[in-house]
Amino acid sequence: MNIVGLSGSLSSPSRTKGLVGAILNEVSSRSGHQTKLIDIADIAQDLGKTFSAENLSPALQKAYQQLETADVLVIGVPVYKASYPGLFKHFFDLIDPKVLEGKVAVIAATGGSDQHALVLEHQLRTLLNFLGVYTAPKTVFAKDADFTNYQVSSADITERIVLVAEQALWLARQHHATPVNTHEIVEPHLGLVASFA
Repeated sequence: MNIVGLSGSLSSPSRTKGLVGAILNEVSSRSGHQTKLIDIADIAQDLGKTFSAENLSPALQKAYQQLETADVLVIGVPVYKASYPGLFKHFFDLIDPKVLEGKVAVIAATGGSDQHALVLEHQLRTLLNFLGVYTAPKTVFAKDADFTNYQVSSADITERIVLVAEQALWLARQHHATPVNTHEIVEPHLGLVASFA
């Protein structure tokens, strides 16, 4: 299972990166798989001057390859003036909309007040729904006061992280399970086979 995080902050260090990292660590510890992190701050200069997916720098190519091979995504954004950063959106604008179909994601955000939490449902989940990504039902929103030295230090946020990690892994396991043949169902007690047109 490939687990990839994406931090949408343009700052380094950042609370958003700290939050994404904390969720990645939880998903990793529960799944036993290693994780990778794409940090928009590291590729911001290349991203800002790129207007076509046909002209990607090596750093951007690597980031998109990691994203495309992921099974589980952890996507976090800072909220500025009621929205996520423009370069974060530009990162998604450059990829084929079908590339992310069927992947599972945890969505998270950081901001100065709880009012910014609405971005998770009205913008970030909407974006990922358009791209065909299954998002965990719960989200994580953390305020500045929930961090110490850019790392999550709130017990409530830590508890929330555990919840979303469990949900994401459950979704991923369902998605990768052998699909049920709805045209042929075996009745377990009678050994009968029922066929449906």
